[in-house]
Amino acid sequence: MAQNATIYKVELSVSDMDRHYYETHKLTVAKHPSETDERLMVRLVAFALNAHEHLEMTKGLSSDDEPDIWQKSLSGELDVWVALGLPSEKVIRQSCAKAGKVYICAYGGKPAEIWWDKVKNSTARFASLEVVNLTEEDTAALAGLASRAMKLQVNIQDGDLMVSVDESVVYLTPQIWKRAE
Repeated sequence: MAQNATIYKVELSVSDMDRHYYETHKLTVAKHPSETDERLMVRLVAFALNAHEHLEMTKGLSSDDEPDIWQKSLSGELDVWVALGLPSEKVIRQSCAKAGKVYICAYGGKPAEIWWDKVKNSTARFASLEVVNLTEEDTAALAGLASRAMKLQVNIQDGDLMVSVDESVVYLTPQIWKRAE
């Protein structure tokens, strides 16, 4: 019998001093059976880094043709495509053709570095592509914050993040591998 997704209720408060965005999002997040707490928390951080009133979680791992997070315009066009992990060159190319902005949040340590060395030259032509990396230490610390009901506070200033749940705090500095132009 197939295992069901686990539902997480998240109240995500974003204070982004870099973009002057201050909102609280009440999210119901389905964690796929194969998804780790680390990936779930990276997904929430990626959401916070791109937070917007129209940004939403997608089916994620359950669908091959959707990103993990997207933002659509009122007329249905894809404005923002947010992918996690290490997508193939083909997926990156297709994403850049579909959306106005593509944001990839890589993680996983050495495999992420090897992936970036392999794809960075072929992605240089995509002006709308931004690629950031979270270190293994950072994502492991994030995984420790995960719980089924979270009040998550993310403060962003000068590219640095402070992520807190209750009394636990994790500080992150995403490595920017490619900026959107």
